[in-house]
Amino acid sequence: MIPGIQGYGEQADELIKRYEAVSFEEKHQPELHVLPVSPALILDVGAGTGADAAWFASKGHSVIAVEPTDELREPGKALHPSPAIEWVKDSLPDLALVLARKQQFDAVMLTAVWMHLDREERRRGMPKLNSLLAPGGVLVITLRHGPVPEGRRMFDVGEDETIALAKASGLQSILCTHTESIQDFNRAQHVTWTRLAFRRPA
Repeated sequence: MIPGIQGYGEQADELIKRYEAVSFEEKHQPELHVLPVSPALILDVGAGTGADAAWFASKGHSVIAVEPTDELREPGKALHPSPAIEWVKDSLPDLALVLARKQQFDAVMLTAVWMHLDREERRRGMPKLNSLLAPGGVLVITLRHGPVPEGRRMFDVGEDETIALAKASGLQSILCTHTESIQDFNRAQHVTWTRLAFRRPA
């Protein structure tokens, strides 16, 4: 069992409904301007049901969708069938299968993923994410703040630590902003988000 995915399989039915109810533009409005416009290679780590991967595919991008939870990945394949999306069962902090492909990506997305890793896992994971970025590529990380849902493993990860780890790996910070949750369920729990983006120098 991967510690960071604790609770997701058990709650998959409800989570699928919630993930599919929010559009990409709503979810990612603050970082839309840093994402590739021309057809690019995208890595979506913790892809869930593939809703974000499907949006990228609809824009002409090719996507590797990484999702370790079977109960999310398999429904995702059925919900978003696309020749532009390749699904991989892999996980942070090692991303062993993705790294073995020896590909570099124009954008790497970690949407509501990073705070499931403990401090040591985050320390190990950041250099691997950097190595997966093509020169000029962008890494987007969103951090959840608020009560930990029952049955989940989650840490309160701050922007300062994340920016410092990224900088130590050679990445440049290009976005740091804070937003309220757009989901009614999360707003009722006073959940907020930090949205970070980093660029690998060209």
